[in-house]
Amino acid sequence: MSAMGYTVLARRYRSQTFDEVVGQEPIARTLRAAIDQGKVAHAYLFCGTRGVGKTSMARIFAKALNGGNEAADAAIMAGQDTDVIEIDGASNRGVDEARELIANCIYRPMRGAYKIYIIDEVHMLTTPAFNTLLKTMEEPPEHVKFILCTTEPQKVPATIQSRCQRFDFRTIATAKIAEHIGTVIKGEGLKAEPELLQAVARLGNGSMRDALSLLDRLIAAGEATLTLDLLEQLLGLPDRDLMSNVIDAIAGGDAAGTLEAADELLGRGVGIDQLLEAMSDRLRDIMVLCACGSETPLVELSDQARASEIERSERFDAAAVVHMIALCESVQRSVKSSAAPRALFEAALVRMAMTEKLADVTALVAGSTGAAAQGGRAGGKKR
Repeated sequence: MSAMGYTVLARRYRSQTFDEVVGQEPIARTLRAAIDQGKVAHAYLFCGTRGVGKTSMARIFAKALNGGNEAADAAIMAGQDTDVIEIDGASNRGVDEARELIANCIYRPMRGAYKIYIIDEVHMLTTPAFNTLLKTMEEPPEHVKFILCTTEPQKVPATIQSRCQRFDFRTIATAKIAEHIGTVIKGEGLKAEPELLQAVARLGNGSMRDALSLLDRLIAAGEATLTLDLLEQLLGLPDRDLMSNVIDAIAGGDAAGTLEAADELLGRGVGIDQLLEAMSDRLRDIMVLCACGSETPLVELSDQARASEIERSERFDAAAVVHMIALCESVQRSVKSSAAPRALFEAALVRMAMTEKLADVTALVAGSTGAAAQGGRAGGKKR
């Protein structure tokens, strides 16, 4: 495929029907039931973070209401249908655009049953534009439907929200993103390591679009098999095996080994901020395994990586790991304004490696203090 004709994965693998929706199945079922029962409201508000399927769901809903043939369905899903009008609230936010929209509402649809307005990033509209829109939403023509999409629902006036059926789109689970990415990779005729699927899904942070955008970058590398090593090179992420060496040295209380393993990572050009972030993520999984046991579904890793992390978690105490995560977060904030970021980072590593020893000293001091106090009380009784 030529560079001129390439379409990004997020567009080529966009859900086309309610059945294909990933991660928002309850909303898909509700909207389909509303159509089946003839209980379609005149206005909807779709809320959620970026890349979780708001616009895709709006188009699928519009297609279910107005579609019927292949040409019409394709036009709606491409955002090019004459009866399904998509408006970007960020670039059409003024009162004049709102008035034009309202003026066009009086005209009946050219082909479908409804004239449907999908307004993306609706929170970007100005107050006068919202007031103009409100007048039509109070008593809209029977042939008009509104689907408002926003990443910041708190900025949408209560008067607008009260006239909409609101649906909150949740972030998509890592497992669902990984599964969908696997399907996409097969569709592209490629192969991938299981660890790569999990890593890309986690980096998506609940956004399918972000995960697919990252996958686009990996595929552009031209490799037939996508690997975790390729991802680490592309993003400059810490090598997982080397990061394991750091954590294992911490578990063994080996301060020197911890510093040497971290130095190898830094020598490869990994930034301190990235190291601390990666360490927090790894320690989080260990903490959950310590607290919830090896069978917990809260840790989403490939089978091989999970087995290694379970074995590693047996060397830690949950309370100690909580302390380490808090330390990573604190140091991550401090290094940004420090004149000696490496010193802060290495001091944190040494402290982590000495966590068990520090705990023993604290317990010893507390025990000695308690014994002395007990002796003092006993001596008082003797007197």
